[in-house]
Amino acid sequence: MYTLSIRRNFIAQHFLIGGDWGAENDIHSHHYSLEVQLEGQELDQYGYLVDILDLEQKLDELVNHYRDTVLNKIPGFEKLNPSIENFARKLWESLAIKINRANIQAMRIRIWENDIAWASYYRNF
Repeated sequence: MYTLSIRRNFIAQHFLIGGDWGAENDIHSHHYSLEVQLEGQELDQYGYLVDILDLEQKLDELVNHYRDTVLNKIPGFEKLNPSIENFARKLWESLAIKINRANIQAMRIRIWENDIAWASYYRNF
């Protein structure tokens, strides 16, 4: 199985809902690091799993949608706790519909909210 991965960094804000998490219930920023990993058994005629420039463009578009926003105000998060687990799934769903899956069998989204905490969402196509 081949794996290709790229990463982007961005800052966004959020506040947690549904429980008493102290300061996490107040709006605050995170310097997120988003990594997408694509997996597949076969390379294309050029020896690529995927066109990395195309993937970079799509990831940049996705990141720019969330950059410098309050996640809670983005459609889809209005009543959903914007935990990094939920954020990882939302990012997966948004990117999955944009990528060429000719050689891709699975995708993992991993997102860090700081240097020590991350969550991921993985699913086969």
